[in-house]
Amino acid sequence: MSGIFTHIIVTCLIFGGIALFGLLAVYAERKIAGFVQDRLGPMETGPYGLLQTVADILKLIQKEYIAPDKADKVLFKIAPIVIFIAVFMGLSVIPWGPGIDFANTHTGLFLLMVIVSIDVLGILMAGWSSNNKYSLLGAMRSIAQMISYEIPVGLSLLAVVSLHQTLNLQTLTLQQGILSNTSVFFMGFWDVSDIGGIFAWNIFQAPHLIAIYGLFFISTLAECNRAPFDIPEAESELIGGFHTEYSGVRFAFIFLGEYAMMFLVAILGAVLFLGGWNTPLPNIGPLQLASWTTGYFWGVAWLLLKSLLVVGIQIWVRWTLPRFRADQLMNLCWKVFIPVGFIGLGISAIWRIFVMI
Repeated sequence: MSGIFTHIIVTCLIFGGIALFGLLAVYAERKIAGFVQDRLGPMETGPYGLLQTVADILKLIQKEYIAPDKADKVLFKIAPIVIFIAVFMGLSVIPWGPGIDFANTHTGLFLLMVIVSIDVLGILMAGWSSNNKYSLLGAMRSIAQMISYEIPVGLSLLAVVSLHQTLNLQTLTLQQGILSNTSVFFMGFWDVSDIGGIFAWNIFQAPHLIAIYGLFFISTLAECNRAPFDIPEAESELIGGFHTEYSGVRFAFIFLGEYAMMFLVAILGAVLFLGGWNTPLPNIGPLQLASWTTGYFWGVAWLLLKSLLVVGIQIWVRWTLPRFRADQLMNLCWKVFIPVGFIGLGISAIWRIFVMI
């Protein structure tokens, strides 16, 4: 029974965390958009508009469930749940801190990618069951985009896996906590062996991973249907895309799933490339900064800080760059990102053989 209660508590914590993040992310999105476009954003509801997103949630809860007469009622109702659960389950394998992992498995990265790919089925169900041409076109665009960009995302993940020879996310994080001598040949001016900190992150252990992380970050923008890759939800062409017919709580679940996906890919990028829950502060001589800022509390704090910083960049990009055309989107994926991903994977294999061993 204690195991069941533990799982219930963990589930509630993850759901509550996603809901809180959704509220904060929508508020941040509006404020950053207002700053970029030289306007104020929400200001009236609560201090500095802090209660505006709470008011929006209350409004959605009170809205009537409306479904088209000729829609497939069963799939129409299930689709938002499938979209949200796919992202929700993905967060269960994330290592939140040293020893803090709800589903520590040796195939954690593979499991995460498999679970998140179910999101495609939910989007297809939503678009097809709506019996609306705009919804169907938005769903088909989204599926084509997500399936295409899963390839460069997978190649960027393999570039990291080939260096560390494991799919366990906790192990991948631990291996970024200590900087080995073989990894600091380009930092030889420091007479230290185990300095940790930012210099132990993958992007510094293998410098080509800086470019690979850029590839991962841009590809995940397309995976999340975020601007400048928000073609499936282009309001000027498709009204609202695959979720055009949704209202009330069902729309809220789709909306929350999108922001949860932003958070998930930001955390995944932090775990694989930016040291995960490891501190960015190094040990330098008698200053044991890395040792002093490592622990359960510190681990969760560092991971959240890194992830939220990446989410802030995602929002900033949305309100800075214009939307791509569909052909530009596909050309970027198949003609640029996939070849670069294969090159990065090859460099990782060479780096593993000649540098890390």
